[in-house]
Amino acid sequence: MSEQQPRLEPVREPVREAVRAYAALQPRLVAVTEGYVALLRTLLDDAGIDYLSVTGRTKSVASFAAKATRTLDGRPVYADPLEQVTDQVGVRIITYVHSDVAAVAQLLADELTMLDDRDLGEETARSGRFGYASRHLLVRLEPGDPAYGDLAGHRASVQVRTVLQHAWAEFEHDIRYKGNVPEDAAADLDRRFTLAAGLIELADREFATIRERIQAAAPGADTDQGEQITGQELATFLAGHYSDAGWSHTDHYDWIAGLLLELDITSLDDLAGLLSSVDADAVIRRMGYKYPAGAVRRLDDALLAIFGEQYVGLAGNSHRVPLLRARLETLSAPDA
Repeated sequence: MSEQQPRLEPVREPVREAVRAYAALQPRLVAVTEGYVALLRTLLDDAGIDYLSVTGRTKSVASFAAKATRTLDGRPVYADPLEQVTDQVGVRIITYVHSDVAAVAQLLADELTMLDDRDLGEETARSGRFGYASRHLLVRLEPGDPAYGDLAGHRASVQVRTVLQHAWAEFEHDIRYKGNVPEDAAADLDRRFTLAAGLIELADREFATIRERIQAAAPGADTDQGEQITGQELATFLAGHYSDAGWSHTDHYDWIAGLLLELDITSLDDLAGLLSSVDADAVIRRMGYKYPAGAVRRLDDALLAIFGEQYVGLAGNSHRVPLLRARLETLSAPDA
């Protein structure tokens, strides 16, 4: 043992230094994590992409230490843990259907610096198996960008998966972490998890088909509600009016219905007539959507094109005036 000590000590000391450095850094990363969660929600909301949740976690010092000390064949996995352990800031985005996973990945590639993009579900499928499915992205905000303040220069590991993929992954992790599976039952357990993963993939496809069928069958506006358009009524109307658009976050239908009320638009007939004055193709061309823009985003851009600064100045838009002004400039630009 005494002969091995000089070889092991140089490996251990850098790890100890890295853990000490991370312990000092970690409290600041908590604020960075919160900032990334807020930023990604804003990007998703502005893009009109539907999602269930956006959550974040900062890697604990204990978890960092456990990862930093990993070895393979007696050698450290991470020569420089502070640089190579990339999930210090973690964000998880849960969507409803698989097509929205791809839309989120495209949006983040457009808006942030993409350092890595791994589709683990695709990798599993290429091997001819069913199992863990999640899109793992590593993004960064470039140093020196004043628009993002303290977030600039920091990386974030972003997991994007559907709600069904998330349920499978969480249950599988919980069982394997907590369960004491007898050796003679391990193969059967693996088979059952594989079977469940296949069923979840099928269910994801069925959910996507259900959404497409509902959108295709959505009726147009043929009634006058009078007092106020509700979020649910608006969702049905927009599914028919923008049949090629994705669904938006549920809360956003109620929010933009409030903006319609501010504009004194109180019936779907009124809204349909107003939208008929907009060249929807021109709006799409000028905005240059690189992801399937949701129905609320499409309506948002149409209202911005019609009302301009009046729309920007609505009370319900007070939290996003700079974003709207930037989009108004894009909409006002002449066609190329």
